[in-house]
Amino acid sequence: MPTAIVTGATGILGREIVQALGKDSKWTKIHALSRSQKDKYPPTVQHNHLDLTGDAQVIAKELKSQGVEGEYLFFAAYLAKDDEKEASDVNGAMLKNFIEALAINGTEKKLKRVILTTGAKQYGVHLGPVKCPMEESDPWIEGEGRPPNFYYTQQRILYEAAKKGGWDWVVTYPNDVIGVAKGNFMNLSTALALYATICKELGGDLEFPGSEKFYTRFDCFTYSRLHAAFNLWAALEPKCTNQAFNVVNGDTESWTNMWPKLARRFGCKVPPKQFQGKARDASEMVLQAVPPFEDLASENGMQGEVAQGKVRQRINLTKWSQRKEVKDAWEQIAKREGVQEDALEKATWGFLGFVLGREYDIVISMSKARKFGWTGYIDTWESMEATFDELEQEKIVPKTK
Repeated sequence: MPTAIVTGATGILGREIVQALGKDSKWTKIHALSRSQKDKYPPTVQHNHLDLTGDAQVIAKELKSQGVEGEYLFFAAYLAKDDEKEASDVNGAMLKNFIEALAINGTEKKLKRVILTTGAKQYGVHLGPVKCPMEESDPWIEGEGRPPNFYYTQQRILYEAAKKGGWDWVVTYPNDVIGVAKGNFMNLSTALALYATICKELGGDLEFPGSEKFYTRFDCFTYSRLHAAFNLWAALEPKCTNQAFNVVNGDTESWTNMWPKLARRFGCKVPPKQFQGKARDASEMVLQAVPPFEDLASENGMQGEVAQGKVRQRINLTKWSQRKEVKDAWEQIAKREGVQEDALEKATWGFLGFVLGREYDIVISMSKARKFGWTGYIDTWESMEATFDELEQEKIVPKTK
């Protein structure tokens, strides 16, 4: 019967991996590693306090003293940094030092597979227009003129450590994750729910704050629970040895389709001419001069045809969240409904603004995972509704039903 270690156990993706492992009777012992415990765990799950930013010797000592060992390592830890070089250094060091710590204290000998969670930055979606659909065989977006990518750093560390340690690996590429993490609002669902709740309080109109162009373009999303199910499947599937996989819900969505559903869910209405007239607090951000698409443009006959990417917000959500009427409205809601008072200031408005403001398609292929036997699927809107329900249960936003 397999045993597991999960790092980043309180994050939006790690949290669900822990819960899925705890509910699966095949897994007899799960060590959930994080700085603090924020969820109740099944009896097979043991929480262990650990700071992953320490050096390998310190981590090895901590793991040994707490009896942490496992045959499968689910590495979902992540530290957000504004600077790409710092993000690469910090997140690369966390993975490298943790694996070295397992070698130092001897527990690496039991290790069979490491499942590393990364993301669609693999394809440069944060840098500008990309080739669609994105496939795992696409070249890495690196080299002269490109910023460091910590996913590449981590994968190189993983490949080298696996050869040395005698175990194998799986890498996942989720995108625009839908889910809940207690005390961690680095996700679009929480900010969306807060935005809609406050718009309802202020009069009921739910204006799309992102780019008019992106409103009709396409995106692929990852439900955190579906990603967890994929992790458990991939960990034990022999065919997945040393493979990387896209992990998205399996559909392709647009905000033209989902925005009216969001409005109905929160008791709002979409203005019939929402893109007419001058936008308040509009903003524009220019992305990399050479879009990621250009790295494949010569072979597909599109060299120089795709323009530099931009992120446009009709309503800059960071500025919106600082408006007096918005703060006052949330204060009234929080007091009246008994929900989390600091949710407004903790939400990642810049992240949501980026997701809604991109002006290019994000279409991600699931063909490889299907060929390997993965059949998981969930409708993206249904996953979003389920997340809103959970946010209400956790008293982050008020109940609307």
